[in-house]
Amino acid sequence: MSIYYPMDAKETARKTLALLKKQYPGASTALKYSNVFELLVATILSARCTDKRVNLITKSLFKKYRRIYDYASADISEFEQDIRSTGFYKDKAKNIIAAAWMITSDFNGKVPDTMEDLMKLPGVGRKTANIVLTHGFGRIEGIAVDTHVQRLSKRLGLTKETDPVKIESDLMRLLPGKDWGIVSDLLILHGRNVCMAKNPNCRACVLNSFCPSSLL
Repeated sequence: MSIYYPMDAKETARKTLALLKKQYPGASTALKYSNVFELLVATILSARCTDKRVNLITKSLFKKYRRIYDYASADISEFEQDIRSTGFYKDKAKNIIAAAWMITSDFNGKVPDTMEDLMKLPGVGRKTANIVLTHGFGRIEGIAVDTHVQRLSKRLGLTKETDPVKIESDLMRLLPGKDWGIVSDLLILHGRNVCMAKNPNCRACVLNSFCPSSLL
């Protein structure tokens, strides 16, 4: 079945990308890490939690657990307390420890570098896999869709979907593949700084001249 977009949807998407690139040069993930596994852990922890909070936790967490095996052999009760303030800590602890075990046993101790294999890991969906592939391996296979990306995509009229996978699919159709890796980082930054969920600062927004949701 063909998918219909308003005639200006692709132009809106590309204008958005061009302006946000100028607004946020050097945009990247705010998560701090020193290797791919740490990026994986930080991304899992970031679910329903701010990157700022995750970075506070991982500052000590990454000193305590240095190898993948350290995570795989961690005491789950102790690990839960180590990450408690990120929220949903029981599920996150279970998934991180199980993912470490799977990487150790099934992937020769190395974080897998394909979407298919990453999504076999506990706690890893397309959003997490996209972030790890993009920032950990420099491989662009899609667009990570978090709450900021969902909100801005809808406000800009780039999608009518509510499911993150369908939103990702819409954005991938509208934007060239070479830019998929940075789309999420740009929209997240703009969502945090200007296009907030409540009281968006449309007056300061570089997109307000063509954004259909602009309050101006």
